[in-house]
Amino acid sequence: MEHTRIVRIEWGSLEGRRPRKAGSNARLGEHGLRVTTPIARITTADGATGFGWSRINQQRAEAMLGSALPDTLVHPENLAAGIAEPFRAIEYPLLDLAAKLVGKPVYACLGATDIAKPLRVPCYDTSLYIDDLHIADEIEAAEFIAGEAAEGLARGHTAFKIKVGRGAMHMPVEDGIRRDIAVIRAVRRSAGTEAPLMIDANNGYNLNLTRRVLAETADVGVYWMEEPFHEDGTLYTILKNWLAAESIPTLIADGEGDASPRLLDWARQGLIDVVQYDVRHPGFSHWLELGPILDAWGRRSAPHNYGEAYGNYASCHLAPVIAAFERVEWDAATVDGLDASAYTITDGAVNVPPLPGFGLALDLAAFDRAVHGTGFAVSL
Repeated sequence: MEHTRIVRIEWGSLEGRRPRKAGSNARLGEHGLRVTTPIARITTADGATGFGWSRINQQRAEAMLGSALPDTLVHPENLAAGIAEPFRAIEYPLLDLAAKLVGKPVYACLGATDIAKPLRVPCYDTSLYIDDLHIADEIEAAEFIAGEAAEGLARGHTAFKIKVGRGAMHMPVEDGIRRDIAVIRAVRRSAGTEAPLMIDANNGYNLNLTRRVLAETADVGVYWMEEPFHEDGTLYTILKNWLAAESIPTLIADGEGDASPRLLDWARQGLIDVVQYDVRHPGFSHWLELGPILDAWGRRSAPHNYGEAYGNYASCHLAPVIAAFERVEWDAATVDGLDASAYTITDGAVNVPPLPGFGLALDLAAFDRAVHGTGFAVSL
């Protein structure tokens, strides 16, 4: 396959913005309005191209020049096995290219059968951050976050994740817990009785605070509790036993960021119900390997995605090949130079376009500016 040899790799970072500023979480301050989306574009000897998220550096890019597409796959001619480890720094451009060469969406090249047409993938609004620290009154603060949930409803969402853990650093512990609970209740009133609500403490609780919040919101219905504290098998065993004794059906979700090496051991044991490794790193090919394993264990898959809009769209293509895929974590943002208009959200699900590759379009003029401004280009 001489014509699929990589003869050029370009890289640049595109700038974008969220609909509103993202505030704090339990351990960090304001996340802000701006987002960056690093993009690599690969070109083959016959002029075919693919692009996608990548943090590759110039030295690694140079080392990949001359590689043929089959050499980048775990199994040549089988895209469903994903991209081989040495090439995963550009796995998204490679997946995009491979699918475009056969004129299919990535999801249609991964071996799934009985794919719904059109493909719709459940998602959730991940934008309910700790945005209320400027408000002194607890009720007013809770209604402020409920108003943000209403904005999400207007954008087509029917499921929401709420950042909690105000008492970890931003407020006195008791005041923070009381406000967390008030916010959960206010969002429930805003979102309606059927909306799945998740809460995420970013490791800002301990076991006792976790039990208190889940007990005092048991009537509200928290679908999953994410990162209540740093992964700990002993504490998770106590928490799971307590949830069962209290007949609280809340799931435990964990795995983003600096996850414990024992995370999958605990998932296999049933201490963690929902695994959340990031969709960018360890990435898409890692999820192609892991998803079926979690399915066999009876666990659920919910790839983490935050801070870079590309993951919104890429995550959708995993859904048909992972039986227990939960929801796409949707971090709304508009990125200059990245046309994602073929993706829409209605009634709590992403409408995934049946377009070749990842169904995205790149404004080459904007990308060229990014490459020449802060990026690089290497060629054979």
